Amino acid sequence: MPADKRPPRFPPPQFPMRKPKLFATTPPALFLVLLGLLSFGLALRKAAHVTGLPGEPVEALLGALLGLWIFAVLALKVKVIRRPMVLLEDMRPLPGRAGLAAAAMSGMAVGAVLAPYAPRVALVLVLASLAAHALLAGLLIQVLAREPEGKTVNPTWHLSFVGFIVAAPVLLQLGWPGLANVIFALTFLAALGIGLLSAVQLTRRVPPAPLRPMLALHLFAASLLATTASLIGQDLLALVLALAAAMILAALVASARWLLASGFTPLWGAMTFPLSVCATAFLTFGGSFTAPGLILTLASLALIPPIAWQVLRLWPGGRLAAHTNAAEA
Repeated sequence: MPADKRPPRFPPPQFPMRKPKLFATTPPALFLVLLGLLSFGLALRKAAHVTGLPGEPVEALLGALLGLWIFAVLALKVKVIRRPMVLLEDMRPLPGRAGLAAAAMSGMAVGAVLAPYAPRVALVLVLASLAAHALLAGLLIQVLAREPEGKTVNPTWHLSFVGFIVAAPVLLQLGWPGLANVIFALTFLAALGIGLLSAVQLTRRVPPAPLRPMLALHLFAASLLATTASLIGQDLLALVLALAAAMILAALVASARWLLASGFTPLWGAMTFPLSVCATAFLTFGGSFTAPGLILTLASLALIPPIAWQVLRLWPGGRLAAHTNAAEA
């Protein structure tokens, strides 16, 4: 047989099948639900304070979540240390970039968990998380500048460019009001710009069904800005933001069937922490918002743990990594 007509040669299959190294495919998307669980625990802490109920069970829950978070962070660090360029690869798919932003934000949330017990540790963790979040935002700008879809606004921009606001309430609690006010001012402008551009885009282009749960991130931005505005004494602005959050929440509930039309996906994790931070915002503002805040906290209890379980159960065996296109180190 002539050489140019020989059939192509393929490498023989490997038996047993090659397995990735330990934590080499850690999916950043898992931090969406971890952030949701931490935010839920903080909402329960706030609800217990408002109602006067015992807080010990909530603190025990937060302690358990802290252990899970530490394990997930170690898994992600092992992956990044093994091959640092994997960060840029995980930035390209939408679940990856959202998950990496949520990973940095979860560090700020853990700072809020630790603040009553170890304020110095909490401060170091919050500042380190802010630095990591700024680094990830810079990397995302580079990725978006090279990608065709870079000019298309999407709700995950709230995570990357408004997510710094998660640190503001903790910084106020730890005695850093100056930095908290700067973060509030900058993220307020970023959220306003992203929200307006997204509203215009939504009138021209209907998001594909799998990405619709990401619209809940608008609720996240409005809610945390409302909480921070209330804590820094901007009562009128806090009221406006709380009303905006209430309107966004009502729109999400009214369009629930449309939002969830594609069925369950790991991106449902993006709906978890917006519910909790909205509940916390209502409870922080108080007054006529207290009852809706408690109702929303109970609703979070019914919704967030099941969604988190459905996502986390995909982590072992690499199923979550496959579903979210996570890169391998």
